[in-house]
Amino acid sequence: MDSIITSLRQLLPSLSGDVWGWVSLDLVTAALGLAYILLEYRASIWMWAVGAVMQLLGIVLYYQKGLYADCGMEFYYLAMTAYGAWRWTKGSVVQAETDAPSRGVGEGVVITHIPARLALLWTAIFAVLWALIWYLLSHFTDSTVPVADAFTTALSLVGIWALAHKYLEQWFIWIAVDVVTCWLYFQKDIPFKASLYGLYVVIAIAGYRRWRRQMSLSNAAG
Repeated sequence: MDSIITSLRQLLPSLSGDVWGWVSLDLVTAALGLAYILLEYRASIWMWAVGAVMQLLGIVLYYQKGLYADCGMEFYYLAMTAYGAWRWTKGSVVQAETDAPSRGVGEGVVITHIPARLALLWTAIFAVLWALIWYLLSHFTDSTVPVADAFTTALSLVGIWALAHKYLEQWFIWIAVDVVTCWLYFQKDIPFKASLYGLYVVIAIAGYRRWRRQMSLSNAAG
C-alpha cells in the first residue's frame, strides 16, 4: 500500500506544496465529488470519468487520515467505474442501433427498479460485508471508528453496483451512506468533504425525484 501511495504522490506534483499552495486533497476531492454527484443527478455518463480521478486522489487522502476501509474501497470503486462506464456506453450503442425513443445518447441504460430477488440478495451481502469489515478494522487496524467506517464501506460497495445498473433505489443507499459519512468525516477532521456529504444528502433526494420522473417518462414512451 505504501508503494502505491508513494507512486500517486509522485504523479500528483505535491498537492500540499508550492504548486497547489493552500489547496488540499480534501478540497480537491470535495470539488470533484460535487461535480460527480451533479453529473449523477443528470444521469450523465461523464460522471464516470470524474469519478475515476476522484477515486485516485481519495486513495491518498483516506490512507493519510487512517480511513483504511474507505481507502481500500476506492480500488473497488475504480473497477466499478470502468464497469459502469462500459455498461452505460454499451447501452448507448444499443440505443443508437435500435433508435429507442426512451433512451438518449449517454443514457442508454434505462432507469429501472431493482428486482426483489436481487434486493434480498444484496441486503444479505451487505450484512455479511459489514460484519466482516467491522471485524477486520477492529482487529487488524488502529481505526477509531470501525463500526461507522465498515457500515459506509459495505453499503457503498452495494450502492456503486446499483448505480452501474441504473437502479432507482440506488439513491436510498447513497442517502444513508451520505448521512453517516458526513458525521464520520467531521469526526476525522475532513471538514470540506464532511460538508460536501451534507450537501450530497440534499442532491440525492432531488436526484431520486428526477430519476423517478425520467423512469416514468421512459415507461410511458416504451
